Amino acid sequence: MRLLNDERDAIDLRTTPVHLGLGSRAKPVEGFAWDPEVLRAYSAAVAADGAEGRMVTIFDGEGPGDHWERHPAGDELVVCLNGSVTVTRVMDEGPDRVVLGPGEATVNPAGVWHAVDMTGQASILTITAGLGTDHRPRTDAHPTEHDGTPDPQAP
Repeated sequence: MRLLNDERDAIDLRTTPVHLGLGSRAKPVEGFAWDPEVLRAYSAAVAADGAEGRMVTIFDGEGPGDHWERHPAGDELVVCLNGSVTVTRVMDEGPDRVVLGPGEATVNPAGVWHAVDMTGQASILTITAGLGTDHRPRTDAHPTEHDGTPDPQAP
């Protein structure tokens, strides 16, 4: 995994996320994968950006999400590119659901547990403040403020 400088070729955000960092820099993340070793290397490479760093990526999928997550370092933007997705957030007053169609977006506030369900084939683009992200397996129960497994190597 390495951050690329001055990349001018087309970037497939499905396989090569882009890190937005301090100084308004955008750097493709070559060799990125969702495994602990690569996540640790990514976190180390972007550590100087702290809570201001963001990861931009596209996810394709179908069906219910398999986990809850929250991003304590900042808000997350979720944009539906195609298909239909439902974003469920766990708020003090109970579950908050928003259905997105192509071109529609929502913001998951910092620290709020959320999950994404895709109806049929769908794609989303996310811009995430990953520093300190927590994950929790998805069950029928909604996570509480203190639930979750801290993911220190998450971006």
